[in-house]
Amino acid sequence: MDTSMTMFADLPLLSLVIWMPVIGGIFVLFSGDQNPSGARKIALVFSILTFVLTIPLWTLFDSSTAAMQFVEKHVWIADFNINYALGVDGISMPLILLTSFTTILVIISAWEVIQYRASQYLAAFLIMEGAMIGSFAAMDSILFYIFFEAMLIPMFLIIGIWGGVNRIYATLKFFLYTFIGSVLMLVALIYMYNKSGSFAIIDLQNMQLSMNEQILIFLAFLGAFAVKVPMWPVHTWLPDAHVEAPTGGSVILAAIMLKIGGYGFLRFSLPITPDASQQLDWLIITMSLTAVVYIGFVALVQQDMKKLIAYSSIAHMGFVTLGFFIVYRIGTESQGAALALEGGMVQMVSHGFISGAMFLSVGVLYDRMHSRQIADYGGVVNTMPVFAAFMVFFAMANAGLPGTSGFVGEFMVILASFKANFWIAFLAATTLILGAAYTLWMVKRVVFGDIANDNVRALKDIGKREFLILALLAIAVLALGLYPDPLVNVMHPTISNLLQHISVSKL
Repeated sequence: MDTSMTMFADLPLLSLVIWMPVIGGIFVLFSGDQNPSGARKIALVFSILTFVLTIPLWTLFDSSTAAMQFVEKHVWIADFNINYALGVDGISMPLILLTSFTTILVIISAWEVIQYRASQYLAAFLIMEGAMIGSFAAMDSILFYIFFEAMLIPMFLIIGIWGGVNRIYATLKFFLYTFIGSVLMLVALIYMYNKSGSFAIIDLQNMQLSMNEQILIFLAFLGAFAVKVPMWPVHTWLPDAHVEAPTGGSVILAAIMLKIGGYGFLRFSLPITPDASQQLDWLIITMSLTAVVYIGFVALVQQDMKKLIAYSSIAHMGFVTLGFFIVYRIGTESQGAALALEGGMVQMVSHGFISGAMFLSVGVLYDRMHSRQIADYGGVVNTMPVFAAFMVFFAMANAGLPGTSGFVGEFMVILASFKANFWIAFLAATTLILGAAYTLWMVKRVVFGDIANDNVRALKDIGKREFLILALLAIAVLALGLYPDPLVNVMHPTISNLLQHISVSKL
């Protein structure tokens, strides 16, 4: 272990993990559309290599400390004190692994499905993977901002080129919402730089700010991260983007990109503006509970499977933001506060697995029947029994069945909410009813019953490639559901350190 630790300590591991998929994307791009088979193989090799490089981040991670690990720092723009600074802690490292794991599945899922400009499609995902990992690893706020914005471009192209009929409308809406929110964050970062002389995230977390300054900066961050999560009422771009995006685009959007909003609250909003976060926690709690309850009812009436799962994502991400901001109601020095933050983090990772699996399941059906309408299906279990077993399992996980990862994060947040306020916990717990209602209602109409029509009768069950993707996700959902302890242990010191930091007033 010591030898391997030394070997990896000498390597710029985080830089390799960020730039490996970007270089792979460039290789895939230059392989050209004349050789789609070669492009697919190159993309798969680079995505697997990236995942292999992220494994030491977990195996060599020291879970006894809250300090940043695998740190790299190089002067980038000396005049403005901007550095190429990278590092991971217990919050960012699991999300990097989730990103590299999910990207492999997306590359495999596109193997036979994407025939039009396959090399460009795969290259976009690899380049976007590098940008997303860069966002999680950045220790300099400007570096974070650049990666945060850079990931929009590949997703813009993925929806705009390979999307559905209304893809241009969905793409522009997605881009404008996320870009305008990001500009507010940039203004806040420049203001803090003018005051502190540093863009380093750790310096921004330690600077003194008045309450008025904190509130304005908090609202600027809220503009960026609430759109990304997305929180109600700035969520309307997400269902449109999901419906029009190709399957791979929906998977990455739900499994990874939404998590960067949640990550931003933990890395920026809470530690930089702790007093404003406490002052305005009612706002975030209200927005989160509205997402859980109201959006749950909206999901219940959807006729499009993708739209239903998109609204389900908004409701489940409401648990993440609720867990993050209920800590002040519990008391930052209470064990319940750690439970709330860790529950939100577990929910982010779990939602990455489950939402990705749900969108891939819809993609399997869409590839065969070119319809996402629930009414066009019925009795799928009769012709696709193996697929039906997977879809029912993921639906149960989405509804929060104990033993699956979907239960763990929600249960932790609800349990913590009881320590704050019974009615907050009661409203949060309605997701156990609403989630089961809209998910099982969809499964009942799509999977069970008699064969509805000749199109369903002609369906063929999943092949080896599709089985591999869904099986890997099923294992991940079960593993996290049955034994979440390793994930919780990794993040615990970082969460405890964050709670200590935000319990000290900056006023």
